[in-house]
Amino acid sequence: MVVLVDDLGWDSLGCYGNDFVDTPAIDALAASGVRFTQAYSAAPVCSPTRAALVTGLYPARTGITDYLRPVDALTDAFLPPDVPTLPDLVRPQGYTTGLIGKWHLTERYDEPLNRRTGGPAAHGFDDVRLTEEQYIDVGDYVAPYAFMPSVPAKPGEHLTDRLAREAVDFIDDHADEPFVLLLSDYAVHDDLVARPDLLAKYEARTGVGRPGRDPAYAAMVEGVDAQVARVVRALRRRGIAERTLVMVTADNGAQDRAANRPLRGGKGELYEGGIRVPLVVAWASVPGSTTAESEGRVDATVVSTVDLLPTILAVTGRPESPAGLDGLNAAGLLPGGDGSVASRDALFWLYPHHIGGTHPHAAVRSGGLKLVEQLRDGSVELYDLDRDPGERVDLASARPSDVDRLRGMLDRHVVDVGLLPGPPASDTPSAVTTWESGRVLRVPDGSVVGGARVEGGRLVVPASGATVLVRSTQAVAARPWSVLSTAPSLGRGGSSVMLGLAVDAGNHVLFHYDHTKRSVGWDLRVDGVVLNLGKEPLAGLDGTLDLSGPGARMGLSGRGARLAAWADQGRGAGWEFLFLVDIARSPLDLSNLRTRRRLRHAVAFDADARPTVLGELLVGALR
Repeated sequence: MVVLVDDLGWDSLGCYGNDFVDTPAIDALAASGVRFTQAYSAAPVCSPTRAALVTGLYPARTGITDYLRPVDALTDAFLPPDVPTLPDLVRPQGYTTGLIGKWHLTERYDEPLNRRTGGPAAHGFDDVRLTEEQYIDVGDYVAPYAFMPSVPAKPGEHLTDRLAREAVDFIDDHADEPFVLLLSDYAVHDDLVARPDLLAKYEARTGVGRPGRDPAYAAMVEGVDAQVARVVRALRRRGIAERTLVMVTADNGAQDRAANRPLRGGKGELYEGGIRVPLVVAWASVPGSTTAESEGRVDATVVSTVDLLPTILAVTGRPESPAGLDGLNAAGLLPGGDGSVASRDALFWLYPHHIGGTHPHAAVRSGGLKLVEQLRDGSVELYDLDRDPGERVDLASARPSDVDRLRGMLDRHVVDVGLLPGPPASDTPSAVTTWESGRVLRVPDGSVVGGARVEGGRLVVPASGATVLVRSTQAVAARPWSVLSTAPSLGRGGSSVMLGLAVDAGNHVLFHYDHTKRSVGWDLRVDGVVLNLGKEPLAGLDGTLDLSGPGARMGLSGRGARLAAWADQGRGAGWEFLFLVDIARSPLDLSNLRTRRRLRHAVAFDADARPTVLGELLVGALR
């Protein structure tokens, strides 16, 4: 049984040193089992880690690299059913599989829950209970549950307690057969709504309100601990505790940084506070029995969410893990194991998204060293976690050879997972183009909206105030790139410019730059309707770009179903990665050959009081 707690900080359990929160049940498991001090979530947010848990793969391989947001149209934002998951892999050993609680690996709410594309039933879970029917948003912990409208519940019932009751019922229903149960909590995710009795208990404690002593958070954590106690009692009552392995862990670090101390950062960050999480593993039997160890063990082996699936497979009797998994079998580290585990060169994280003030970044840990790279400008930080687990001292300038070694490992991993399209390749033709790039200055009839005209090979826009869209004559490849020089337009008074792919004015995806606000974003239209499709906020980029100067350019590159936006401010620093757009959620998906035959490279901009001249547009295809 895996108990997956949402947003549980590394310093949130008594067995990890917290003296404010009471967690006697989990502490008892740690006292008879193994407490890992260097366990990591596969991502700094929930959905990617959940995908990693059930697949044994890095999130980038599943296509889910960020938490899934609510969408405004039909979507394929889900874990593909053709990706083998836990039920597929334990069923041959005769195991029944259950999911109780949070799934968050599909936003396809237009379908019935038991037939939902990418849902737990589609992935073969035999017994699914209390999983979300609608988007879960920031949490809903007291009945009736808004995101599970069909669930009958006693008014005032707390969701964590209800999950415990369902888990006990699951154990009673399946106690006579081998099972794997994923008990996936919605707690302790924001907004924090605790049981009133537990909240009152912590509000009365000394030091309440100081960092790390949030009474609501503490009460939520104790609620999960009470849930674990109830489930363990059920296993013992049914006489199956000695052969039931319990794993308690988290999908990422806490949002409240104080709950991750002394680690740096928190949810959404690849510093230790965002990805180092509790992991307690023990047999559910009473300490001192024939299976449980008399004393717990603390293990400093570096392990990850991706290791849980191959470890479960080993415990369930599968001779070996399927080829291609990123995780390692860590069964030798479990209670009663021989202490052995295969060595790994490194662990990797790739988070190419914006969340709060955090920009896209990636990280690699090899041995005791960890490198964090900002994807926008390529800047790096290097930490010696053996000596500095709080990541206070950046060693990048002092240890350049280690930076080069780890950066090389990370670069190879990024290429291997194939998530990010490379930067536009117009300035490195020897490395990229499958056909010669060239200027696209001639404008075909019918491709211009807004009254522009061509003079001397250049496009001139009248002062119409309209948005002008220009499609090029060049067909779009499966891995296209395009580069637009922005200075000619913005330097002459233009206020905004866009670059992207278009069928026509009503069907396009465009990366836009607003020079007045120094902000960027993207515009997706299908049949004239603007679609949001779970767009992530890009406010962290506002005010940080100026594409009006000499040599400034904006760029776009694509790989299958993803587009990457780039900027070169003309200051000699080269391309800066800005954001990633997943267009698999739209009819403009580049992986579809029929779509590519209709799409063309395109630019668009707002006409203003001065004639505007379009800069040079270069297009090509990445290898």
